[in-house]
Amino acid sequence: MKNKYRILKIAITVIILGFLLSFSLKKFSGQKITDNKISVKMNEKTPVYFIDEKDIREIVNKENPSRKVGDLNIPELEKKINALPAVDSANVYLNLNGKLNLDIKQRVPVFRLNKDGKDFYVDEKGTEFPISRTYSHPCMLVTGDVKKDEYEKLAELVEKIDKDDFSKKYFIGISKYKDNYSLLTSEGNYRVEIGDLDNIDFKVKGFKTFVEKYLVYQDPQKYKMISVKYQNQIVTTLNPYFKENDSILKASHKDLAKAPVAAVPVKKAEVSSKPEVKKANSASLKPKENTKPKAVVKPKETQKPSAKPKSKAKVKIE
Repeated sequence: MKNKYRILKIAITVIILGFLLSFSLKKFSGQKITDNKISVKMNEKTPVYFIDEKDIREIVNKENPSRKVGDLNIPELEKKINALPAVDSANVYLNLNGKLNLDIKQRVPVFRLNKDGKDFYVDEKGTEFPISRTYSHPCMLVTGDVKKDEYEKLAELVEKIDKDDFSKKYFIGISKYKDNYSLLTSEGNYRVEIGDLDNIDFKVKGFKTFVEKYLVYQDPQKYKMISVKYQNQIVTTLNPYFKENDSILKASHKDLAKAPVAAVPVKKAEVSSKPEVKKANSASLKPKENTKPKAVVKPKETQKPSAKPKSKAKVKIE
Protein backbone atom coordinates (compact mmCIF):
# COMPACT_ATOMS: atom_id res chain seq x y z
CA MET A 1 0.00 0.00 0.00
CA LYS A 2 2.85 2.31 0.82
CA ASN A 3 4.52 1.58 -2.52
CA LYS A 4 1.34 2.45 -4.42
CA TYR A 5 1.06 5.71 -2.52
CA ARG A 6 4.72 6.51 -3.29
CA ILE A 7 4.30 5.79 -7.02
CA LEU A 8 1.17 7.93 -7.13
CA LYS A 9 3.00 10.77 -5.43
CA ILE A 10 5.85 10.61 -7.94
CA ALA A 11 3.42 10.55 -10.87
CA ILE A 12 1.56 13.59 -9.59
CA THR A 13 4.87 15.46 -9.10
CA VAL A 14 5.98 14.68 -12.67
CA ILE A 15 2.63 15.83 -14.08
CA ILE A 16 2.81 19.08 -12.14
CA LEU A 17 6.41 19.72 -13.23
CA GLY A 18 5.52 18.94 -16.84
CA PHE A 19 2.58 21.33 -16.69
CA LEU A 20 4.73 24.08 -15.17
CA LEU A 21 7.47 23.46 -17.72
CA SER A 22 5.11 23.59 -20.68
CA PHE A 23 3.54 26.74 -19.27
CA SER A 24 6.94 28.38 -18.79
CA LEU A 25 8.09 27.30 -22.26
CA LYS A 26 4.93 28.68 -23.80
CA LYS A 27 5.41 31.89 -21.93
CA PHE A 28 9.11 31.95 -22.87
CA SER A 29 8.45 31.27 -26.57
CA GLY A 30 5.88 34.03 -26.61
CA GLN A 31 8.38 36.62 -25.44
CA LYS A 32 9.53 39.18 -27.96
CA ILE A 33 13.19 39.79 -28.75
CA THR A 34 13.39 43.55 -28.53
CA ASP A 35 16.42 45.58 -29.58
CA ASN A 36 17.67 45.82 -26.01
CA LYS A 37 17.61 42.02 -25.80
CA ILE A 38 20.03 41.58 -28.70
CA SER A 39 23.71 41.56 -27.72
CA VAL A 40 26.31 41.65 -30.52
CA LYS A 41 29.99 41.18 -29.66
CA MET A 42 32.91 41.40 -32.08
CA ASN A 43 35.72 39.22 -30.76
CA GLU A 44 38.63 39.94 -33.15
CA LYS A 45 41.87 41.23 -31.60
CA THR A 46 42.51 43.72 -34.42
CA PRO A 47 39.51 46.04 -34.84
CA VAL A 48 37.94 45.79 -38.29
CA TYR A 49 34.68 47.26 -39.53
CA PHE A 50 33.52 45.23 -42.53
CA ILE A 51 30.25 44.54 -40.72
CA ASP A 52 28.81 46.35 -37.71
CA GLU A 53 26.15 45.78 -35.10
CA LYS A 54 23.50 47.39 -37.28
CA ASP A 55 24.10 44.86 -40.07
CA ILE A 56 23.72 41.94 -37.65
CA ARG A 57 20.51 43.32 -36.14
CA GLU A 58 19.03 43.66 -39.64
CA ILE A 59 19.80 40.00 -40.35
CA VAL A 60 18.20 38.94 -37.03
CA ASN A 61 15.01 40.91 -37.75
CA LYS A 62 14.86 39.57 -41.30
CA GLU A 63 15.18 35.96 -40.14
CA ASN A 64 12.60 36.47 -37.36
CA PRO A 65 9.94 39.01 -38.47
CA SER A 66 7.63 38.24 -35.54
CA ARG A 67 10.52 38.78 -33.12
CA LYS A 68 9.15 35.97 -30.94
CA VAL A 69 11.55 33.61 -29.23
CA GLY A 70 9.52 30.59 -30.35
CA ASP A 71 9.77 31.58 -34.03
CA LEU A 72 13.54 32.05 -33.99
CA ASN A 73 15.55 29.34 -35.76
CA ILE A 74 18.96 29.71 -34.11
CA PRO A 75 20.90 27.21 -36.34
CA GLU A 76 19.59 28.90 -39.49
CA LEU A 77 20.45 32.37 -38.17
CA GLU A 78 23.96 31.21 -37.27
CA LYS A 79 24.35 29.73 -40.74
CA LYS A 80 23.29 33.02 -42.38
CA ILE A 81 25.83 35.06 -40.40
CA ASN A 82 28.65 32.57 -41.05
CA ALA A 83 27.90 32.84 -44.78
CA LEU A 84 28.94 36.51 -44.78
CA PRO A 85 32.36 36.76 -46.58
CA ALA A 86 33.92 38.95 -43.89
CA VAL A 87 32.85 36.66 -41.01
CA ASP A 88 35.33 34.08 -39.76
CA SER A 89 33.01 32.49 -37.17
CA ALA A 90 29.69 33.16 -35.42
CA ASN A 91 28.11 31.72 -32.27
CA VAL A 92 24.40 32.42 -31.57
CA TYR A 93 22.58 31.43 -28.34
CA LEU A 94 19.66 32.43 -26.08
CA ASN A 95 19.69 33.07 -22.32
CA LEU A 96 16.86 31.95 -20.03
CA ASN A 97 15.74 35.56 -19.76
CA GLY A 98 15.14 35.70 -23.53
CA LYS A 99 18.29 37.64 -24.39
CA LEU A 100 19.81 36.79 -27.79
CA ASN A 101 23.62 36.72 -27.83
CA LEU A 102 25.71 36.83 -31.01
CA ASP A 103 29.49 36.38 -30.67
CA ILE A 104 31.08 37.21 -34.04
CA LYS A 105 34.67 37.11 -35.20
CA GLN A 106 35.46 38.98 -38.43
CA ARG A 107 38.26 38.14 -40.85
CA VAL A 108 41.30 40.37 -40.41
CA PRO A 109 43.15 41.07 -43.71
CA VAL A 110 46.88 40.39 -43.73
CA PHE A 111 47.39 41.77 -47.23
CA ARG A 112 45.41 43.13 -50.15
CA LEU A 113 46.03 41.34 -53.44
CA ASN A 114 45.69 42.90 -56.89
CA LYS A 115 45.51 40.01 -59.37
CA ASP A 116 44.23 40.02 -62.95
CA GLY A 117 42.77 43.51 -62.42
CA LYS A 118 40.77 42.46 -59.34
CA ASP A 119 41.31 43.46 -55.70
CA PHE A 120 40.51 41.32 -52.68
CA TYR A 121 41.75 40.67 -49.15
CA VAL A 122 43.51 37.58 -47.79
CA ASP A 123 43.54 36.68 -44.08
CA GLU A 124 46.13 34.75 -42.05
CA LYS A 125 44.50 31.42 -43.00
CA GLY A 126 44.93 32.19 -46.71
CA THR A 127 41.20 32.79 -47.24
CA GLU A 128 40.11 35.28 -49.89
CA PHE A 129 37.25 37.69 -49.25
CA PRO A 130 36.06 40.77 -51.19
CA ILE A 131 36.88 44.37 -50.36
CA SER A 132 34.17 46.55 -48.80
CA ARG A 133 32.59 49.67 -50.27
CA THR A 134 32.29 51.27 -46.86
CA TYR A 135 35.54 50.27 -45.18
CA SER A 136 39.17 49.94 -46.29
CA HIS A 137 41.57 48.16 -43.95
CA PRO A 138 45.20 49.39 -43.93
CA CYS A 139 47.45 46.50 -44.95
CA MET A 140 50.27 45.51 -47.32
CA LEU A 141 49.49 45.69 -51.05
CA VAL A 142 50.62 42.69 -53.12
CA THR A 143 50.56 42.62 -56.93
CA GLY A 144 51.22 39.89 -59.48
CA ASP A 145 50.20 36.33 -60.28
CA VAL A 146 50.26 34.92 -56.74
CA LYS A 147 49.09 31.30 -56.45
CA LYS A 148 46.66 30.22 -53.73
CA ASP A 149 49.15 27.77 -52.26
CA GLU A 150 51.48 30.74 -51.65
CA TYR A 151 48.96 32.75 -49.60
CA GLU A 152 49.97 31.35 -46.19
CA LYS A 153 53.71 31.86 -46.76
CA LEU A 154 53.04 35.34 -48.08
CA ALA A 155 50.91 36.08 -45.01
CA GLU A 156 53.80 34.94 -42.79
CA LEU A 157 56.16 37.29 -44.66
CA VAL A 158 53.82 40.27 -44.22
CA GLU A 159 53.38 39.52 -40.51
CA LYS A 160 57.18 39.38 -40.06
CA ILE A 161 57.52 42.75 -41.80
CA ASP A 162 54.81 44.28 -39.58
CA LYS A 163 56.48 43.02 -36.40
CA ASP A 164 60.00 44.20 -37.31
CA ASP A 165 60.61 47.96 -36.98
CA PHE A 166 63.36 48.01 -39.62
CA SER A 167 61.33 46.08 -42.22
CA LYS A 168 58.18 48.07 -41.49
CA LYS A 169 60.09 51.29 -42.12
CA TYR A 170 61.50 50.22 -45.50
CA PHE A 171 58.97 47.86 -47.11
CA ILE A 172 55.62 49.21 -48.26
CA GLY A 173 54.55 46.61 -50.81
CA ILE A 174 55.28 43.29 -52.52
CA SER A 175 55.27 42.48 -56.23
CA LYS A 176 55.66 39.23 -58.11
CA TYR A 177 56.99 38.95 -61.67
CA LYS A 178 57.07 35.44 -63.07
CA ASP A 179 58.53 33.41 -60.16
CA ASN A 180 60.42 36.25 -58.46
CA TYR A 181 59.11 38.24 -55.51
CA SER A 182 60.34 41.78 -54.84
CA LEU A 183 59.84 44.06 -51.85
CA LEU A 184 58.92 47.65 -52.74
CA THR A 185 60.66 50.27 -50.61
CA SER A 186 59.66 53.66 -49.24
CA GLU A 187 63.04 55.24 -50.03
CA GLY A 188 64.27 55.79 -53.56
CA ASN A 189 63.07 54.01 -56.68
CA TYR A 190 64.73 50.69 -56.04
CA ARG A 191 63.17 47.35 -55.17
CA VAL A 192 64.60 44.46 -53.19
CA GLU A 193 64.51 41.19 -55.11
CA ILE A 194 64.09 38.17 -52.80
CA GLY A 195 63.28 35.42 -55.33
CA ASP A 196 61.08 32.78 -53.65
CA LEU A 197 59.47 32.92 -50.21
CA ASP A 198 62.02 30.65 -48.51
CA ASN A 199 64.70 31.80 -46.03
CA ILE A 200 62.99 35.17 -45.63
CA ASP A 201 64.70 35.97 -42.31
CA PHE A 202 68.15 35.42 -43.84
CA LYS A 203 67.35 37.55 -46.91
CA VAL A 204 65.94 40.46 -44.90
CA LYS A 205 68.94 40.27 -42.58
CA GLY A 206 71.26 40.52 -45.62
CA PHE A 207 69.45 43.63 -46.87
CA LYS A 208 69.58 45.16 -43.38
CA THR A 209 73.36 44.63 -43.28
CA PHE A 210 73.72 46.24 -46.72
CA VAL A 211 71.69 49.26 -45.61
CA GLU A 212 73.59 49.78 -42.35
CA LYS A 213 77.09 49.34 -43.80
CA TYR A 214 76.73 50.91 -47.25
CA LEU A 215 73.36 52.29 -48.32
CA VAL A 216 73.16 54.84 -45.49
CA TYR A 217 76.13 56.63 -47.09
CA GLN A 218 74.59 56.62 -50.58
CA ASP A 219 71.69 58.34 -52.28
CA PRO A 220 68.89 55.70 -52.32
CA GLN A 221 67.92 56.80 -55.84
CA LYS A 222 71.28 55.55 -57.07
CA TYR A 223 69.95 52.00 -57.43
CA LYS A 224 67.25 50.41 -59.50
CA MET A 225 67.34 47.01 -57.82
CA ILE A 226 69.07 45.30 -54.91
CA SER A 227 68.95 41.51 -55.13
CA VAL A 228 69.35 39.31 -52.05
CA LYS A 229 67.96 36.13 -53.55
CA TYR A 230 71.42 34.63 -54.05
CA GLN A 231 73.10 32.93 -51.12
CA ASN A 232 75.79 34.94 -49.30
CA GLN A 233 75.90 37.76 -51.86
CA ILE A 234 74.10 40.97 -52.77
CA VAL A 235 73.78 42.11 -56.39
CA THR A 236 72.93 45.75 -57.17
CA THR A 237 71.64 47.33 -60.38
CA LEU A 238 72.28 51.04 -60.98
CA ASN A 239 69.50 53.44 -61.89
CA PRO A 240 70.23 54.74 -65.44
CA TYR A 241 68.21 57.91 -64.78
CA PHE A 242 70.35 58.99 -61.84
CA LYS A 243 72.84 61.66 -63.02
CA GLU A 244 75.70 60.59 -60.79
CA ASN A 245 75.65 57.16 -62.42
CA ASP A 246 76.45 58.61 -65.88
CA SER A 247 80.22 58.35 -65.48
CA ILE A 248 79.99 54.81 -64.10
CA LEU A 249 77.64 53.64 -66.84
CA LYS A 250 79.74 55.32 -69.56
CA ALA A 251 82.87 53.62 -68.25
CA SER A 252 81.12 50.25 -68.25
CA HIS A 253 79.89 50.85 -71.82
CA LYS A 254 83.47 51.62 -72.89
CA ASP A 255 84.70 48.42 -71.28
CA LEU A 256 82.02 46.48 -73.09
CA ALA A 257 82.84 48.23 -76.35
CA LYS A 258 86.50 47.19 -76.10
CA ALA A 259 85.70 43.50 -76.35
CA PRO A 260 84.38 43.46 -79.96
CA VAL A 261 87.09 45.91 -81.13
CA ALA A 262 89.83 43.57 -79.88
CA ALA A 263 88.26 40.73 -81.80
CA VAL A 264 88.31 42.61 -85.15
CA PRO A 265 92.04 42.05 -85.99
CA VAL A 266 91.59 38.36 -85.36
CA LYS A 267 88.74 38.24 -87.84
CA LYS A 268 90.82 40.16 -90.40
CA ALA A 269 93.75 37.81 -89.94
CA GLU A 270 91.45 34.90 -90.56
CA VAL A 271 90.06 36.54 -93.69
CA SER A 272 93.53 37.39 -95.07
CA SER A 273 94.69 33.84 -94.48
CA LYS A 274 91.88 32.40 -96.60
CA PRO A 275 93.69 32.76 -99.93
CA GLU A 276 96.77 31.21 -98.41
CA VAL A 277 94.68 28.34 -97.17
CA LYS A 278 93.29 27.85 -100.66
CA LYS A 279 96.80 27.72 -102.12
CA ALA A 280 97.85 25.32 -99.47
CA ASN A 281 94.81 23.18 -100.15
CA SER A 282 95.45 23.26 -103.89
CA ALA A 283 99.05 22.36 -103.35
CA SER A 284 98.24 19.60 -100.94
CA LEU A 285 95.41 18.14 -102.98
CA LYS A 286 97.50 17.65 -106.12
CA PRO A 287 99.75 15.02 -104.67
CA LYS A 288 96.73 13.25 -103.20
CA GLU A 289 94.74 13.23 -106.43
CA ASN A 290 97.67 12.40 -108.74
CA THR A 291 99.42 9.20 -107.80
CA LYS A 292 102.03 9.75 -110.50
CA PRO A 293 105.71 10.33 -109.63
CA LYS A 294 105.34 13.98 -110.76
CA ALA A 295 103.70 14.80 -107.41
CA VAL A 296 106.85 13.59 -105.63
CA VAL A 297 109.13 15.89 -107.66
CA LYS A 298 107.21 19.08 -106.74
CA PRO A 299 108.05 19.11 -103.04
CA LYS A 300 111.77 18.83 -103.95
CA GLU A 301 111.57 21.95 -106.15
CA THR A 302 109.93 23.94 -103.36
CA GLN A 303 112.51 23.09 -100.70
CA LYS A 304 114.20 26.54 -100.87
CA PRO A 305 111.45 28.62 -99.18
CA SER A 306 111.26 26.34 -96.16
CA ALA A 307 109.46 28.90 -93.95
CA LYS A 308 106.41 29.09 -96.18
CA PRO A 309 105.19 25.53 -95.92
CA LYS A 310 105.54 25.69 -92.14
CA SER A 311 103.27 28.74 -91.89
CA LYS A 312 100.81 27.18 -94.24
CA ALA A 313 100.70 24.09 -92.10
CA LYS A 314 99.82 26.19 -89.08
CA VAL A 315 96.98 27.80 -90.97
CA LYS A 316 95.71 24.40 -91.98
CA ILE A 317 95.67 23.23 -88.36
CA GLU A 318 93.79 26.33 -87.35
